[in-house]
Amino acid sequence: MDFGKWVFVGFLCLLRWWIVVVNGFSYANVTHISYLENYEVSVVPNQLMVPLTLIHGAAEKGAFCLDGTLPGYHWHRGFGPGANSWLIQLEGGGWCNNRRTCVYRKTTRRGSSNYMEKQLAFTGILSNKPEENPDFYNWNRVKVRYCDGASFASEGHDEVNNLYFRGQRIWSAAMEELMAKGMHTADKALLSGCSAGGLASILHCDKFAALFSGHTKVKCLSDAGLFLDAMDVSGGRTLRKFFNGVVTYLGVEKNLPLSCTDHLDPTLVQASLAPPTADPRHQWDSCKMNHAHCSSSQMQFFQKFRLEMLNSVKDFSRSRPNGLFINSCFAHCQSERQDTWFADESPVLRTKPVALAVGDWYFDRAATKLIDCPYPCDNTCHNLVFR
Repeated sequence: MDFGKWVFVGFLCLLRWWIVVVNGFSYANVTHISYLENYEVSVVPNQLMVPLTLIHGAAEKGAFCLDGTLPGYHWHRGFGPGANSWLIQLEGGGWCNNRRTCVYRKTTRRGSSNYMEKQLAFTGILSNKPEENPDFYNWNRVKVRYCDGASFASEGHDEVNNLYFRGQRIWSAAMEELMAKGMHTADKALLSGCSAGGLASILHCDKFAALFSGHTKVKCLSDAGLFLDAMDVSGGRTLRKFFNGVVTYLGVEKNLPLSCTDHLDPTLVQASLAPPTADPRHQWDSCKMNHAHCSSSQMQFFQKFRLEMLNSVKDFSRSRPNGLFINSCFAHCQSERQDTWFADESPVLRTKPVALAVGDWYFDRAATKLIDCPYPCDNTCHNLVFR
């Protein structure tokens, strides 16, 4: 496998053997991201519930959640022809960037295993039913819980506030345990994640590939994990300061790929389009809650952002092994929801739902470069509406 070719898109470094699943509009600011991910968990009758496993060997490696508790994961064993294939999903859920936000975060499931659900529903790309997840249903499917606040890339310790920034060590401890439990003999492996987890999937793709021999088919999927350093609605870039905090306070810079940091300032990570600080008159509040309430000028702003995003992935899309599924929907984390991953009325591009497009890309059944027409042409979208 050739993992040597890199393409630079804003802050992010995208590898060959990648597929990027992107929502056409990314309008939510960071404070909304965890809410978005909670909102989008589908309720499915008779869904598979998978228990939490704590990584007890993590303590000796100093791999702790923000509050010093042990990290964990949920694993459903593969079976049949998929018994030796592994899908690792890195959980998302926003970021913290300073003492106040990280101290708060350690009192939630995003910063402490004490607050994590003891069981999680496995739906969408994690489902064990072929009618819901045709290509990966019988694989070993693992969801690694997110509790470091920096996309599994932090390294440091705020002793005064008793905060552990150990995301990189959590990643290493989780991979070491899963390798010991059989992943080292995998014939196929897929690293995935959504939002902050999608960014983590990008950052750790090289490391993931390096775990295996050349006989393992390894690819990486980033769902809604591409964040552009785009101009916000006020004409500024208000979240540069926010992500400067993520990088510096949580010690992320030392764990970023040199191929990125040698070319770009690592503090210029991502930006939201309509954060409260950029919209003091709250002119975007209604639009952010329901796309149907957006004015024509607001929609024009979104269309400009769409073009900027498409331009940023232009070089990436030219590489044949890479894949794209970019639909113009007000949505988030489409691989995790059953209704958007694979169902009777799932969103489609050229008649393909996300699940079949990802399967075609992973198994090399067909080239996957699917880009939607501008909003609102796609009537298959499952658009989010908040109340």
